[in-house]
Amino acid sequence: MELNIIYEDNHILCMVKPQGVPSQSDKTNDEDLMSGALKYLSKKETNPYLGLIQRLDRPVGGVIVYAKNEFANKELSKQVQLRQTQKEYFAVVCGKPENQKEILEDYLKKLKTINMSKITTADDKLGKIATLEYEVLDSVETQEYGTLTLLKIKLFTGRHHQIRVQLSNKAMPIWGDNKYNKVFMKKKEFTQIALWAYKFGFKHPKTKKYTEFTSFPSCYPFTLFKF
Repeated sequence: MELNIIYEDNHILCMVKPQGVPSQSDKTNDEDLMSGALKYLSKKETNPYLGLIQRLDRPVGGVIVYAKNEFANKELSKQVQLRQTQKEYFAVVCGKPENQKEILEDYLKKLKTINMSKITTADDKLGKIATLEYEVLDSVETQEYGTLTLLKIKLFTGRHHQIRVQLSNKAMPIWGDNKYNKVFMKKKEFTQIALWAYKFGFKHPKTKKYTEFTSFPSCYPFTLFKF
């Protein structure tokens, strides 16, 4: 596997995760990014360590950060738990939101048997609060899909399929999403979901200085818009 490394030091390894590649090994046994990174590190050191800080769904591409030692893993995981990291995404959705900017807050419940999540109520014991903010960047008209809109999304929580479920619930499902977009659920051919982890910011585990990394998508339908 060819790695797209953005930054590396003694404590962190930041890369661009390709769409369709698992963040870490899963039951499919398909080639995953973490295993590829461990192979890369093993050429430079014996028994390399990698800890996953923020997991990206398999269909989602973009910035991903791994910890290279237990100290960094503990420090960065703590920041994630305390919601001290900055996570921003780009998404192309079908339709155009009524509001230019809006905070969405819902309760999500994971449906493990079908690997999906759904909106539930506050009194559901299995429900977890999910919060994000979206901002409309641009809209275009297409012949096949009608209006497509580019959103920038700031994620405040990290729930299972959170962005996909919350946007679909607001009648603006993500282009290419075959789980939560009815148009693509019916399609036989495979499409990559138009959701990209654009930015990840955090305090460096060693220096404590704020650090952030960005990556911009270069695939359709993102190519319909100017970044």
